Amino acid sequence: MVTAIQAPRFDPLLESIGIADGMARLPLYAFEMPWLPRGNGEPVVVMPGFMTGDGSTMVLRGFLRSLGYRVHGWGLGVNRGDVLHLRREMIARVEDLARHHDEPVRLIGWSLGGVVAREVARSRPDLVHSVVTMGTPVLGGPKYTAAAPIYQRMFGEDLDAVEALIAANNKVPIRVPVTAIYTRRDSVVAWEACLDPDGETVEHIDVGSTHLGLGFSPEVFRIIARRLAKPSPEA
Repeated sequence: MVTAIQAPRFDPLLESIGIADGMARLPLYAFEMPWLPRGNGEPVVVMPGFMTGDGSTMVLRGFLRSLGYRVHGWGLGVNRGDVLHLRREMIARVEDLARHHDEPVRLIGWSLGGVVAREVARSRPDLVHSVVTMGTPVLGGPKYTAAAPIYQRMFGEDLDAVEALIAANNKVPIRVPVTAIYTRRDSVVAWEACLDPDGETVEHIDVGSTHLGLGFSPEVFRIIARRLAKPSPEA
């Protein structure tokens, strides 16, 4: 069991600056758009973080549509953290999209949304082309996040027990490529908890954003554009 990781203390000023910085720099990246790899109608699903919904990912989804992808929100309202329920719902949604488009789906998950994306890919790799996570805790669940007290008070979670279950679950490999984007300036999720123990199929990328700024960061958008364009290893 991991003991050295500490849950961060949420810093609203830092996170607000991260959002503002990303939004201010995004228009400048319009000049880079012609040189970014483009999609050709491939399906993409973007999953939001804890206690947020599709509105939080509108900027990212708009960017990906401008690159030529068929981009979908997750359509499940507010992410209230019931990963097992959300996994079942998203497997059904991804299955429908994969059948409709006749190809595997690219999954992007922000924070807790990335946990759901990973579990869909772990359960049904046949439906998933690849996964990109942004500030996603892959170790400890909520234990190493600023939301840990919420989980304890509102949901009565035994965070040590949740951590043990996640560690056991992580022993089942994810058999599609995963790109894990994280930031050491994260005041929501401990950045160390974003490092996947299964390095065989996971690429870790440290960026200069904040947790809430990840969904508005030109640096993150550039990484996502390049990772989505990579062909499937089985192609």
